[in-house]
Amino acid sequence: MDRPWKRKFLGFSFTFHRDPKLRLAEKTVKRFKQRIRELTCRSRSHSMEFRIQKLNEYLNGWSGYFRIADTRSVFQSLDEWLRRRLRMCLLKQWKKPQTKRKKLISLGIPADLARNISGSRKGYWRLANTPQLNRALGLAYWHKTKGSQV
Repeated sequence: MDRPWKRKFLGFSFTFHRDPKLRLAEKTVKRFKQRIRELTCRSRSHSMEFRIQKLNEYLNGWSGYFRIADTRSVFQSLDEWLRRRLRMCLLKQWKKPQTKRKKLISLGIPADLARNISGSRKGYWRLANTPQLNRALGLAYWHKTKGSQV
């Protein structure tokens, strides 16, 4: 007989504690990330407003269904991961190093750091996790963005 923490039911599972809590099943998190990857695919030429609109549609339903889960840290890590995906998409849209540099400077990053980031040979995913970009494109930026609820 399976232990309760190994069972999955309607996308939920249980924690391994004396008083078990409701958590998201592993497969649920994998499906969530796969769907977000489809919506934030860098090779599709969608505007950021369109992406955010589609993400909001999906996230409203998903979070409404899985809201009863007790593991808050999983939701926080998914939120951080999602914002990193959005930063990556924005960097990809800026394309040229001069555009990246100008946009980063306009977001308040010092010119020398903006030059380092814009001229970097690192990939978009890695650059999206730098402290400077995280600060410039943090929560405040996404709250200001037109039509954004992410």
